[in-house]
Amino acid sequence: MVGGICKKAPATKLHFLNNFFCTLKSYFCGVRKKNKLPALENILVTDYAAEGKSLVKIEGKVIFISGAIPGDIVNIQLVKSKKDWAEGRIIEIIKPSQERLTPFCKHFGTCGGCKWQMLPYEKQLQFKQQEAEQNLKRIGKTNIPDLLPIIGSSKTTQYRNKLEFTFSNKRYLTHEEIGKEENQQQNALGYHAPRLFDKIIDIETCYLLDDVNNTIRNSVRDIAIKNNWDFYDARLHTGWLRNIIIRFTTTGELMVNICLNYEDTEKRIELLDYLLQKVPSISTLLYTINPKWNDSIYDLTPQVYFGKGFVIENLQNLQFIISPKSFFQTNTEQAVQLYSVTKNFAGLTGNEIVYDLYCGTGSIGIFVSDKAKKIIGVEVVEEAIEDAKKNAALNNIQHAEFFAGDVIKICNDEFFNKHGKPDVVITDPPRAGMHEKLINKLLDMQAPKIVYVSCNTATQARDIALLSEKYEVLKVQPVDMFPHTHHIECVALLSLKTTD
Repeated sequence: MVGGICKKAPATKLHFLNNFFCTLKSYFCGVRKKNKLPALENILVTDYAAEGKSLVKIEGKVIFISGAIPGDIVNIQLVKSKKDWAEGRIIEIIKPSQERLTPFCKHFGTCGGCKWQMLPYEKQLQFKQQEAEQNLKRIGKTNIPDLLPIIGSSKTTQYRNKLEFTFSNKRYLTHEEIGKEENQQQNALGYHAPRLFDKIIDIETCYLLDDVNNTIRNSVRDIAIKNNWDFYDARLHTGWLRNIIIRFTTTGELMVNICLNYEDTEKRIELLDYLLQKVPSISTLLYTINPKWNDSIYDLTPQVYFGKGFVIENLQNLQFIISPKSFFQTNTEQAVQLYSVTKNFAGLTGNEIVYDLYCGTGSIGIFVSDKAKKIIGVEVVEEAIEDAKKNAALNNIQHAEFFAGDVIKICNDEFFNKHGKPDVVITDPPRAGMHEKLINKLLDMQAPKIVYVSCNTATQARDIALLSEKYEVLKVQPVDMFPHTHHIECVALLSLKTTD
């Protein structure tokens, strides 16, 4: 290469492209060398920031670090630097904090899941409480008269009722494994490596769900490798085996859905029969043919191979049908806590019309229905609404109605005239929060109370700030649904401001 130009390429269109990319590469390599950021040594980590990161302050500049906890003394490499803040990664822990624990999972540090295993659970709760409060005050500009102590989880392992694992013919390699020929292109079944869409960490043991998840995953991997079945290649869209989705309920029902790139009847029957033999506790076994480039199955039809095609979960004395594509809170025991807080905040007396927005399969509306005059559930996913109707019937609830569609379009004057205006609105949006049009719709509705259930306190705080035009926050209750992660659920009670 001379001056960034490849001299040996033939004089063709390919030659031009080679020259272009070589020039680009040499330019960026030069930029990286020129602007290499410094390493910092013997730095004391002083506080928790947000989203699982900790921070240090050096000469008035805040540096955010992943993988550290307050009290650690570390060497860090800066990876990004702005005027007032920077980001760094740990090169070495010189002296661990006295509070640092030894992680219980061998995949910790590689898997991007339970990032807080090194942190005592009481500290996790403290930092989550702190984040909820800071987001509501800083982003939401909210005065919180009553921020209640976070409700912790009684179980910190095996608390989930759903997991999904991915097949790949490109196993994620650790730094120690890179360069060893025998480790290249190995098949894997597990979780996506952080920020890498085609590399999968081969998981041996996962502590997030009952140990049956390990039996299922390891059994399927064993027969697949033994029979030389093709694992999926996300870059080329080739290979047969794609995903395994497992649901295990508190009622003991176990549903497994195996997703395949294409149909191969003989191999599929062999795989599914083998799994039923190895795990006789499976109550429903399905398979889904997914020829798409992405892993989502919302627009596909799972096929029942064994069992009734769904499982039943209990929340207190209520039963809920969970079909293969249903959304349901993944921590059942904490879902009871979350919904109990929601019910308490709603303050129902039996005379209220309750609108349950983003109702999913109707779980929150059904949970509070015994104290409501009428439940109106609205959800954009039609199949979820069908499940909601089944769940209402299953629990003999006749005063709940569910509608599929966009809330903004459904909740018009004609709808209100027919079903009544809400006395209480319960909203449980996805992580992105509520659309601004829906917020404007809520401001138009002027329900006396809004109970806002959120899995993202930052977007919840943003939405509350927009609602503050007509609503004030009375109290807030954080709930920990996901131990060893930085994720928080939070319930806020908003009351319509009185006019003079």
